[in-house]
Amino acid sequence: MNSMNSHKEKLMHDLNLVIRDAEELLKNSEQQTGEGFKSAKAKFESTLRNAKAEVARVEDIVINRTKEAAHATDVYVKENPWQSAGIAAGVGLLIGLLISRSK
Repeated sequence: MNSMNSHKEKLMHDLNLVIRDAEELLKNSEQQTGEGFKSAKAKFESTLRNAKAEVARVEDIVINRTKEAAHATDVYVKENPWQSAGIAAGVGLLIGLLISRSK
């Protein structure tokens, strides 16, 4: 789960970098003229606004789902402490076996 969260965070960071670079490109292209360029620039600006809104929406969804999963895990562990301890011990044993085999 931690690996998945780090991948999501990296993706969101990369998307924000792309958006920031695109905004910088638009700002630096203000000297360009011509109706075709102006039309393309307006369309690109609209697409960029939509992308920023979508990134913000996805970030909110990821944060909410992460909080829900953490809460559900917390509730389960509190309601089933012995089962949770057994599962944790089993996972620890499995990881220990895998580590000892790889050496």
